[in-house]
Amino acid sequence: MRRTARLLLSLVMTLSFAVAGAVVTAGPAQADGCYTWSGTLSQGSSGAAVSQLQIRVAGHVGSAAPLVIDGEFGPATAAAVKRFQSAYGLASDGIAGQNTFNKIYELQDNDCTPIHFTYAELNTCNSTWAGGAVSAATAKSNALRTMWKLEAMRHAMGDQPLRVTSGFRSTACNAAVGGASNSRHLYGDAADIGSGPHTLCSLAQNARNHGFNGILGPGYPDHNDHAHVDHRSGRFWSAPSCGV
Repeated sequence: MRRTARLLLSLVMTLSFAVAGAVVTAGPAQADGCYTWSGTLSQGSSGAAVSQLQIRVAGHVGSAAPLVIDGEFGPATAAAVKRFQSAYGLASDGIAGQNTFNKIYELQDNDCTPIHFTYAELNTCNSTWAGGAVSAATAKSNALRTMWKLEAMRHAMGDQPLRVTSGFRSTACNAAVGGASNSRHLYGDAADIGSGPHTLCSLAQNARNHGFNGILGPGYPDHNDHAHVDHRSGRFWSAPSCGV
């Protein structure tokens, strides 16, 4: 794993400097295999660098509305950055600088997925991402955004595993499993999470703080064995057995 290699490299460098009696100071971050930010971002910044940041902090919105990935660094993005920083023990100033980017680099693999989730987990029946309600590229992009929100939720819930049981579905696959004709799974932006270290109710309840507009769980028809989250345009939360 890339993360393991980084940790080993860091340990070797630390030991080497210790033996030499050198004083080690923080230097610039190495280029990342997925995406490398080249400068500090704050309110008023815009462009692709902001969009890439927004994707990675969108799961840290708390009770606020989902973060729009628009490449514009406004108050909502600053608030999400603050929560991300606080969640990982960084100075919480809402300004994305080197320490913030270094933490993101630690959390992502070379394909841009967060370290605890993979594209394979979010694709249950069609590895080409084709055949759904949107293009394959859009479905895969939507799945990436879902994974980063799940990563934030996983961290908030004690860094215990979240077991994804269903993600993107092609039209044929969705029909085969009895999915609704307008299922968000067809868009690649939905995930079903099964029980594991956490109860289904705790999953549905915690999802409210991580930028999901759609949450379905126990008590909602056909959702007593999983919690469902998605990115639909308007908020619809229903897990009656859990008070959601």
